[in-house]
Amino acid sequence: MTPTPAPALLSAALRAVARGWPVFPLRPGDKRPAGHPERHCPGTGRCSEGHRTPEHRATLDGEQIARCWHAAPYNVGIATGPANLVVVDLDVPKDETDTPPTAWAGAADGLDVFAMLCERAGQRLPTETYTVRTRRGGQHLYFTAPTGKRLRSTANALGWKVDTRAWGGYVVAAGSAVGGASYEIIHDASPAPLPAWLSDLLTPKPAPAPMPLSELSARMRNATAYSTAALRGELEKVLSAREGGRNRAVYFAAYALARMIRSGDLTEAAVSTELMSAGQSIGLPAGECRTAIRSGFVRGGASEASAA
Repeated sequence: MTPTPAPALLSAALRAVARGWPVFPLRPGDKRPAGHPERHCPGTGRCSEGHRTPEHRATLDGEQIARCWHAAPYNVGIATGPANLVVVDLDVPKDETDTPPTAWAGAADGLDVFAMLCERAGQRLPTETYTVRTRRGGQHLYFTAPTGKRLRSTANALGWKVDTRAWGGYVVAAGSAVGGASYEIIHDASPAPLPAWLSDLLTPKPAPAPMPLSELSARMRNATAYSTAALRGELEKVLSAREGGRNRAVYFAAYALARMIRSGDLTEAAVSTELMSAGQSIGLPAGECRTAIRSGFVRGGASEASAA
C-alpha cells in the first residue's frame, strides 16, 4: 500500500505542533519510530551522550519538521509526555480468540471496558475531549496532564484493552496511515483535563528501594567472589543510569551477566531478582524491566532464558 503523500503528513505534523504538541517521525506506513531503537543504539552521532529517545527528538521547530517530512513520507508521532498529554488508548480485539478476562466479561472492546470502569467509579464517560479513531477502529481520548504529576504510560493497568500514553510513550497523530487505514479526528475539541479519579488510578506507587548492595555478598553466598563482583558492577551501572538510558542499562546488564548464568556461576533467578529491584528503583515499570532482562538473557545465550 502506498504511504500517505509527504505534503499531507507534513500538514498533519504542523497541525499537531500548532496545538503545542512536539512531534517526531515514525517509519513510513508504520507505527514504529524512525531510526534505531534504544536496544540497538550505537552510542555515536546524535546518541554519543546517550540514546536519543522519541521524547528527546520530538520538536516544535517548524523548519526542522519541514526538512524531515520533505525527506520522506514519515508518519507522525506525538510525544505525549512533553506535550503535557495523557492519552487513553481504547483498543479493539485482534481476532475472535482475543476475549476479555472474567473481570471484564461482556465487554466487546476497550471502549466498553472504559465505560464499565467509569460506571464502577460513579463517573460519566469523559467523551467531550479531542478524540482520534485509530486505524483498527479503536479510539484515542486526549487529556491534558495534571499539574505536578509525571504520569507514565501504562498497558492494561486500567483494564482489558485500555492503555494510556503519557511520559515514556507516544501516539500516532491523526493524518497518519498504517496498512492503508488512517488515524482520523472524530471529535475536534480541545483536550479536557484528565479527570481526577483517573489521575488517582494512574498515579504509581512509590518505587521500591533497591536491595542494598552492601548485603549483596550475603544474598549471593553460593556465588564466587568474582561473579558477585561482576553482578555488583552491573547493578551499579543500572542504578546510575540516566533517564533515557535506563532500559538500555538493564538490557546490557542482563546481556553481560548471561555468560555467568551459562557457566553456572550465577542463577538466572538471582540475577533477575537483583536487576528487577534495581530497575524498578530507578523508575522503570516492572513489565519493562522483565522484557529488558529477558531480551538480554536471550541475546547473551543464557540457557534457561533461551529455552523459555
